[in-house]
Amino acid sequence: MNPPRRLGWALLWLAGLLVVGGLVGQRLELSGDLRKFMPSAQTPAQKLLIEELGEGPGSRLLLVALSGEAPATLAAQSNALREVLAARPQFALVANGADGALETIPERLRPYRYLLSPTLDRQRFDADFLGGELADRVQDLGSPAAGLIEPLLAADPTLETLRLAEAWQPPSAPQRLHGVWFDRAGSEALLVIETRAGGFDPNAQQHAVDTIRAAFQGARGDSDSELTLTGPGAFSVEIGGRTRREAGFIGTLDSLIFVLILTLAYRSFKAPLLAGLPLASGGLAGLGAVALGFADGVHGITVAFGFTLIGVAQDYPIHLLSHQRAGLSPWASVRSLWPTLGTGVAATCIAYLTFLVSGVEGLEQLAVFTIVGLGTAALATRFVLPALIDPVTPDEVGRDPAESPRLAALWQLLARCPRIRPALYGAGAVLALLTALLMPGEFWQNDLSRLTPVPPGALARDAQLRAELGAPDVRYLIALEGADVESVLQDSEALQPVLENLRAVGLIGGFDLAARYLPSAALQRARQARLPGSAELHRALDAAVAESPFRSNAFAAFTTDVARARAAAPLTVDDLHGTPLGARVGGLLLQRDGRATALVSLSGLTDPPLLARLVQQHGAQLLDLKDASESLVAAYRERVLWSLALASLLLAATVWFALRSPRRVLRVLAPMALTTLLVLAVLRGLGVELNLFHLVALILAAGLGLDYALFFDHAGDDRAEQLRTLHAVIVCSLTTLLVFSLLALSSIPVLRAIGGTVALGVACNFVLAVLIARRPADVGTQ
Repeated sequence: MNPPRRLGWALLWLAGLLVVGGLVGQRLELSGDLRKFMPSAQTPAQKLLIEELGEGPGSRLLLVALSGEAPATLAAQSNALREVLAARPQFALVANGADGALETIPERLRPYRYLLSPTLDRQRFDADFLGGELADRVQDLGSPAAGLIEPLLAADPTLETLRLAEAWQPPSAPQRLHGVWFDRAGSEALLVIETRAGGFDPNAQQHAVDTIRAAFQGARGDSDSELTLTGPGAFSVEIGGRTRREAGFIGTLDSLIFVLILTLAYRSFKAPLLAGLPLASGGLAGLGAVALGFADGVHGITVAFGFTLIGVAQDYPIHLLSHQRAGLSPWASVRSLWPTLGTGVAATCIAYLTFLVSGVEGLEQLAVFTIVGLGTAALATRFVLPALIDPVTPDEVGRDPAESPRLAALWQLLARCPRIRPALYGAGAVLALLTALLMPGEFWQNDLSRLTPVPPGALARDAQLRAELGAPDVRYLIALEGADVESVLQDSEALQPVLENLRAVGLIGGFDLAARYLPSAALQRARQARLPGSAELHRALDAAVAESPFRSNAFAAFTTDVARARAAAPLTVDDLHGTPLGARVGGLLLQRDGRATALVSLSGLTDPPLLARLVQQHGAQLLDLKDASESLVAAYRERVLWSLALASLLLAATVWFALRSPRRVLRVLAPMALTTLLVLAVLRGLGVELNLFHLVALILAAGLGLDYALFFDHAGDDRAEQLRTLHAVIVCSLTTLLVFSLLALSSIPVLRAIGGTVALGVACNFVLAVLIARRPADVGTQ
C-alpha cells in the first residue's frame, strides 16, 4: 500500500470515529446522580443523604436579590419577575411576600381550608364568632386591603384562606416594603424560588437559572438594577460552566501540544493522526460499552475519569512509532513489541476488574469504561495501525531514533547515573511511607465543600441572603420515621409546639415541616367534627348577618364550602399532586419501601447538640448531613482502597506470569511502587489533604510507570533498542507531563488535584524507570 492510500485509510478511520462519536453523543444519557458514586448507606443520616441527595427542601431553593434602584422600582420588578416565573412549570414556588401568596392554595382546595386551618382547634362557628368576623370584614372593606378581601368575602367571611396563605409563608419571612420582601437595610428586594428539579440536576438547574435571568431582563427594562442569584442549584450551574470552560480551554491547548510534540518527535505531520486514532477508538468504545451496559445512563464523573485513565493508551502507538527502522516492517515491529505492550494492558485491565466487585455502580462504570477503552486502543495498535504506517526505507535518515546523536549523548549521560539497588529503594520506600503517614495535619480530606470552586465571596453572599430570608439550613434536618404517612404526621404535630418554644427562646430561627401544610387525617377529622351542620350554621349565620350591613343571602358560597368540607374525606398527599402545596409537602414527606419519613427543615440553629437531645426525647432525630456526607466519603474511600490493594496484587501476579523472573519483576514494579509512595510523601509534605481525585490520579500515574518500566525491561541490554525505548518514553512522558501540568494550574480543585498528582508521578516514574528498570548496554552492541 502506497503512502497516499495509507493516509486515505487513516482519514477514513478518523471520519468513521467522528460519525460514531456523533451517534453515541446523540443517544448518550449523562447522569449527574452522585448516589451512583456512593456506597450503601448505614446510618439514618446516610440513608437520607443517599435517597434524597439534591432533592431536599434546602437544596432546591434559589435565592434572589434585586438591587441598584429605588425600592419602589425594585418592588415593581420583583412583582413582575414573580408573575412571569410563577407561570413556569419548572418552579414549585415563587415567593416575594406579595398578596399573602394566595396562589399557594389552588381553587379546588379552598373548600377544605377548614380542615387545614387551626381555627377550629380553638373556636366554633357560632353566632358570636361569625358576628365578630363580619364586623371585622366591614372594617376591612374600608381599608386599603379591600381589593384583596372583596373577591374572597362571599365564600370565606372568616378569611381562612388568607390566614392559611400567611401561615404558609417562609417561617422567618423578612420585612415588607411596597408590598414585597426587602432586606433589613431596605436596599434589596428579595425572592425565594423553589425548583421542582433536584438541586444537583445540572441540566434542569441550568434551564431554571436561564429562565430566571431571561425573566429579569424583561422585568428590569432600561433600569440599572442588578440580579444576584445564589443557592445550591445556582452554584452547580456556576461550577459546571467554569469546569466546561477550563476543561475546553485546557483540552484544546493539550491537543495542540500533543500535535506539536509528535510532529517534532517523528518529523511527520501524520504522526499525531496515527497516534490519536487508537486513543479516540478506545474512548468511544469505552463510552459505548458503559452506555449499553448501564440502563440508567453514564455518569459524568465516569466519562471524565474514564477519559483521564485511558490516557495511558496514548503511549501504545507512540512506542510503535519510535521503534520503526529500516529493514523491519511495522507488522514485524508490532509483533516484537506486543508481548511487552500486551503485558501492560493486561495488568492494567485485570487490576480494574476489582472495581467490578466494589458494590459501587460508579466504580463499576469506570471499570467497564477503562477496560474496554484500553483493550480497544491496544488491539487497534496491534492489528490496524501497522497497516497505516509507512515503512522506513534504507535511504531515510533520522527515522530511527537509535541513529540520533543527541539521544545517544543523553543515554550516555543517563548511563553514568548510578543504578539504584534494591536495598536503597527499599529504604527510600520506607522513608517516603513514614513521611506520608507522620506529617502533621489530616491525611484524608472528607469535607466535600472544600472541593468546590465557588468563590468565597459567593458563598458569603449566599449565607447573607439565607439569613435575610430565613431560608432553611442545608446541613441540619430533623427526621421522624414511622410506618406510614399518618403516623409521621401525627408525630410532627406533637413536635410542633416544642419547636415553637425553641424558636421563642432563640435556639432555632425558624422551621418548616409537612404538618404545617397537611395535617394528619386524625386532626382533619377532629376539625370536621367541630364544623356545624347546615341547619346550625344557617341559624348562626343569620343571627350574625342580622347585626351587620350584609345581605342575608350574601354568604351562600360559604355555607356550601362548609358543607363540602364537613362531608369530604381527609386530604392526602396524593390530593396535593400538581399543586404548589404538593411540591412543598413532597420535599418534607418521604415515602420509601413501606416506610415514611417526615423532615423538619431548620434555619438559624445555634446549638445542634442541645437540639439533638431535646428532639430525641420526642422520638425524632437531628441529622447532620455534612457529617453523613463525610462518613460516606470515608466509607467510599475505604472501598476504593481495598479495591486498589486487590488490584495491586493482581497486577503484580500478571507481571510475574509474563516475566517469570524475580529480578525482572522487581525492576518493573519497583519504580511504580516507589513513585506512588514518593508522590504521597511530597503531597503530604506540602500540607495537601488527600481525596478521591488524588487516588484516581495515583492510579493513572501507576499505569504510566508500569508502561515505562516494562519497555525499558523489554529493551534489555541492546543499546539500539534502549535508545528507541528512551525516545518513546521521553515522548510519552513529555506529552503527559505538559498536559497534566496545565491541569495543575486550573482554578478547579478537582482538576488541580488530578493534574498536580499525575504530573509529579510522571516525572518520578521517568527518573526511577531510568535508574531502576534500565539495564547496562551490552559492550558488544556499543
